[in-house]
Formats: sequence, structure tokens, C-alpha cells
Amino acid sequence: MTDLNATPDENKPVSPSFAQSLWTLVQYLLPHHLISRLVFRATRWRTPFTPGVIRWFVRRFGVDLSEAVESDPAAYATFNQFFTRALKPGIRPMPDDATVWVSPCDGRVSQLGAIQSGNLLQAKGRDYTVQSLLGGDAALAQRFEQGQFATIYLSPRDYHRIHMPCDGGLREMIHVPGRLFSVSPVTVQQVPEIFARNERLVCLFDTAHGPMALVLVGAINVAAIETVWAGIVTPPAGVEVTRWLYGGDTGMNIRLSRGQEMGRFNMGSTVVLLLPEGLVLDSRWHPQSAIQLGESLASPEAA
Repeated sequence: MTDLNATPDENKPVSPSFAQSLWTLVQYLLPHHLISRLVFRATRWRTPFTPGVIRWFVRRFGVDLSEAVESDPAAYATFNQFFTRALKPGIRPMPDDATVWVSPCDGRVSQLGAIQSGNLLQAKGRDYTVQSLLGGDAALAQRFEQGQFATIYLSPRDYHRIHMPCDGGLREMIHVPGRLFSVSPVTVQQVPEIFARNERLVCLFDTAHGPMALVLVGAINVAAIETVWAGIVTPPAGVEVTRWLYGGDTGMNIRLSRGQEMGRFNMGSTVVLLLPEGLVLDSRWHPQSAIQLGESLASPEAA
């Protein structure tokens, strides 16, 4: 998520200070969704102060605007337009090998590895279940039993559009309501099952290698999550899990290619990617690794 309290240097190991631990405790009391809706409005205001706010943000968080299609802060009518800016074509090239799965976004690897007995590692000493992440669907979770996962945190400086890690056909979209804790590294260390507690959007795809799930996790200050096929999905009203079916007899056949945009955070957050059995994660990635959209993430196991 976009944690405006995060420090610009995120290469150092996270060790919660007293103030950070206090902030985590305070979050339990905050009206998460009210804050998110206020941010939603504020980031869409058209004011003469917007370019100045953007320039401050660029300096504060080290945003590289030279990579954007539009590098002039004054060209953005709202802060949200800046935050969801497009990159210049070709600046995130894909691997030549079409079988390679790529990172779906810019960010920093939070955790990755094998799904073990239906569990995902959140942080040292903390895990949570695939079933809880996917909204309690045991049958769906079973499809990833022998798979891999990668959790990628998008910091304030990052590009905030999400792209396809491989070719896939959309099967289902699930909105799971929940809280909106910060997903900054220090909070992730301290709040149990945070990715299964926060509001999230689960996007399920069929691929040549099996099922894939892209889970877009909401957080405090995340004003909205949207997809290229449905537009803004959160914030919705209601507290029930909502499902949309695609493909088959639904008449809504959506296929996206590797590297194609599938959604975006209006203000940022975290992506949890669930991969099917038969893929091997690239060995160069480890927790705290900086990663960019299009870099090799996983490949099919050798025969």
C-alpha cells in the first residue's frame, strides 16, 4: 500500500521501533474505510496546489518520473492521475522466452516460496492460509496445494499498475470485504494474517500451466482497486463476499496476454500471486529484493 509514513530507504531490514509498534496498535481503532473514502475524494480534487503536492511527493519518495509517459507534474490534473501514471512504452521489456512468468508489478518482494500444507508465509513467525486469502473457498484453495506464491509490496515510489505474469483467461473475480490495515513492512510483521484480514480482490485465471490467482490487497489510504474489465471494484457497499463469473457460457470471455495491464491501485498496496504446480521460482529473488514489472519470476520445471 502507499504508506505515507514509510521511510524512503526500504533496503534495510525492518525492525519495528516503539513508535511503529504504537502505530500498529492505533490502527486497530481507526475507521479504515472512512479514511479510504476521504482519500478517494481528496486524490481526485482538481486544485492549483496539485502540481506542488506532486513535486513534494516525488522528492520525498524518490519517484522516477523520467520513466513515465508524462514527466511534468503540472500535466496531472489530480494526484490520482499522477499516482496511476503510465510508463513509457517498452521501458519494462518482457523476456524473449514466452514460457517465462514475469513479475506483475514494480515493488519489493515481501515473501515467496512453496505453498506448504495450504499455508503462505507472511513474515518471520507468521503465516496464513490460502483458503482464508481466497475468501474461505476450500475447493479453490485446494487447486493451489502444490503451487508457489510471491507477495510483492508496492511502495509510494513505485509504478502502481498491475500486469499479467503470463497469458490467461479470466475465470472468476471475487471481492472479499475486510479491514484496511497498512501493509507497510513493519505492520505486516506485527498484524496476524493481515492479507487475509484486509479487503481484497481475487482475480482467477486459467493458464497453459494451470490456475493462477492475482490477489490485489487493499490497505489504509488505498482509495480504490480497479480492473481493466470492470473498472473500479472497491470501495463497494456491503460486507458479503461477491463473485463474478467469466468465460464459458457467461458471454464474457476475457483473455489477457503476458505483460498486458489487468488492473491498478488508486494509491498502492500489495499483490499476492498464487502460481500452479509445475513452476519453479527464479532463485535470484528473496525477501526485500527490489523487483520490476517484466522481470523473470518463474519458469516451468524442466522435464
